[in-house]
Amino acid sequence: MNQLENGFSGLAEIEYADGDFTVIQPGAHVLCAETGKQIPLHALTYWSVELQEAYINADAALTRWKTTQNNND
Repeated sequence: MNQLENGFSGLAEIEYADGDFTVIQPGAHVLCAETGKQIPLHALTYWSVELQEAYINADAALTRWKTTQNNND
Protein backbone atom coordinates (compact mmCIF):
# COMPACT_ATOMS: atom_id res chain seq x y z
CA MET A 1 0.00 0.00 0.00
CA ASN A 2 1.37 3.42 -0.86
CA GLN A 3 0.51 6.79 0.63
CA LEU A 4 -2.09 7.40 -2.06
CA GLU A 5 -3.84 4.14 -1.19
CA ASN A 6 -3.83 4.56 2.58
CA GLY A 7 -4.55 8.29 2.51
CA PHE A 8 -1.74 9.13 4.94
CA SER A 9 1.40 11.16 4.52
CA GLY A 10 4.32 12.04 6.75
CA LEU A 11 6.04 10.19 9.54
CA ALA A 12 4.21 7.33 11.28
CA GLU A 13 4.73 6.37 14.91
CA ILE A 14 5.10 2.62 15.32
CA GLU A 15 5.28 0.21 18.24
CA TYR A 16 7.46 -2.74 17.21
CA ALA A 17 6.78 -6.27 18.45
CA ASP A 18 8.09 -9.72 17.57
CA GLY A 19 7.03 -10.40 13.99
CA ASP A 20 4.55 -7.51 13.84
CA PHE A 21 4.11 -3.83 14.52
CA THR A 22 1.27 -1.55 15.57
CA VAL A 23 0.68 1.86 14.07
CA ILE A 24 0.29 4.34 16.95
CA GLN A 25 0.18 7.51 14.82
CA PRO A 26 -0.78 7.00 11.15
CA GLY A 27 1.64 8.11 8.48
CA ALA A 28 3.17 7.00 5.20
CA HIS A 29 6.67 6.09 6.41
CA VAL A 30 9.15 5.67 9.24
CA LEU A 31 12.84 6.58 9.28
CA CYS A 32 15.68 4.10 9.28
CA ALA A 33 17.61 4.43 12.54
CA GLU A 34 20.89 3.68 10.78
CA THR A 35 20.63 5.62 7.50
CA GLY A 36 17.89 8.18 8.13
CA LYS A 37 16.17 7.12 4.88
CA GLN A 38 12.40 6.94 4.65
CA ILE A 39 10.83 3.47 4.73
CA PRO A 40 7.27 3.23 3.37
CA LEU A 41 5.12 1.26 5.81
CA HIS A 42 4.28 -1.32 3.15
CA ALA A 43 8.03 -2.02 2.79
CA LEU A 44 8.85 -2.18 6.52
CA THR A 45 10.41 -5.59 7.24
CA TYR A 46 13.36 -4.93 9.56
CA TRP A 47 13.15 -3.50 13.07
CA SER A 48 14.38 -3.92 16.63
CA VAL A 49 11.85 -4.66 19.34
CA GLU A 50 14.45 -3.90 22.02
CA LEU A 51 15.45 -0.52 20.57
CA GLN A 52 12.03 0.27 19.04
CA GLU A 53 13.51 1.42 15.74
CA ALA A 54 13.24 0.52 12.06
CA TYR A 55 15.86 -0.32 9.43
CA ILE A 56 15.71 0.01 5.67
CA ASN A 57 17.38 -3.36 4.99
CA ALA A 58 19.27 -6.23 6.60
CA ASP A 59 22.65 -4.50 6.20
CA ALA A 60 21.43 -1.44 8.11
CA ALA A 61 19.94 -3.66 10.82
CA LEU A 62 23.21 -5.59 11.20
CA THR A 63 25.32 -2.43 11.30
CA ARG A 64 23.07 -0.93 13.97
CA TRP A 65 23.11 -4.17 15.97
CA LYS A 66 26.93 -4.23 15.90
CA THR A 67 27.03 -0.60 17.04
CA THR A 68 24.68 -1.18 19.95
CA GLN A 69 26.49 -4.38 20.99
CA ASN A 70 29.82 -2.55 21.11
CA ASN A 71 28.27 0.09 23.37
CA ASN A 72 27.06 -2.57 25.79
CA ASP A 73 30.50 -4.14 26.36
